[in-house]
Amino acid sequence: MKRRTKVTAGIGTSAAAIALSASVGLAGGVGGKDGAEVRITGEALSKASGAALQHTGGGEVSDIEVGDEESYYEVEVTLADGRQVDVQLDENFRVVGSKTDKGK
Repeated sequence: MKRRTKVTAGIGTSAAAIALSASVGLAGGVGGKDGAEVRITGEALSKASGAALQHTGGGEVSDIEVGDEESYYEVEVTLADGRQVDVQLDENFRVVGSKTDKGK
């Protein structure tokens, strides 16, 4: 019985990771400071997304840039009303600024 529980928990965790990756489809590869593509995955992707969504109070992560000119990470969150918020994070996933664009 314990073995089955562990396998089920692992599948749930994997499904959550896949769902997060799908919702951040554009974040798989993004440009760095020198124009080279930088990948954000795994724990960094999860922490950056989580910090930005906590800051905005929800929404959907639509893009993440690494090595943005304004911060270490820039996470673009689209809110339910269509507005987009660019959340600036430092290398420790702390919010260092944000900017809200008008919706459509």
